[in-house]
Amino acid sequence: MGRSFMIYSFRADASTVTPMFEPLGERIVIIGNSGAGKSRLADALANLVRVPAIDLDLLHWEEDGYGRKRNEDAARRLTLEVSNQPQWIIEGVFGWLAEVALPKATGLIWLDFPWSLCRAGLLARGQRRGATVQDAADLMKWAEAYWIRQTPSSFAGHLKIFNDFSGTKFKLENREQIAQLLANLRARPTAQTRDK
Repeated sequence: MGRSFMIYSFRADASTVTPMFEPLGERIVIIGNSGAGKSRLADALANLVRVPAIDLDLLHWEEDGYGRKRNEDAARRLTLEVSNQPQWIIEGVFGWLAEVALPKATGLIWLDFPWSLCRAGLLARGQRRGATVQDAADLMKWAEAYWIRQTPSSFAGHLKIFNDFSGTKFKLENREQIAQLLANLRARPTAQTRDK
């Protein structure tokens, strides 16, 4: 069985951390704009608590790579299958797919980063999964419109998801808060080390 760990509350005006001593759980959804660092955070958490990390891009796009959307019903079915597993971290910008997993989620993390950080993240990661130069330019334009769009995959959609989620949740607003969260989780004694 995987380890559970604490959640930390971040004040919007500072990156200080206050332990809440509340389990985030073993089924976590991470949402946020493209380039915010959802995949990196999911991988770090997955390594820490030994659960699989699932990228919603892999469920949204066809297997042959970026640019060919999967049938929406098929993408929802795949997401539901994944969310029926006992442990997971699901991350992605696609709010309409995240909503499929949320009824089974024990925790929600929203990376509410400004465009400057998301843009830098997109530029640093480069093209992914067979994307062309035009695909990368289109993604950059789409990600920049995150605060304007009114879809489940936008700021407005993620805000609604965050507000509606009744489980353990929190929002991070910069990379320092992610680093602090991970440092605190790594420093927390596990049940195994406490029992020795």
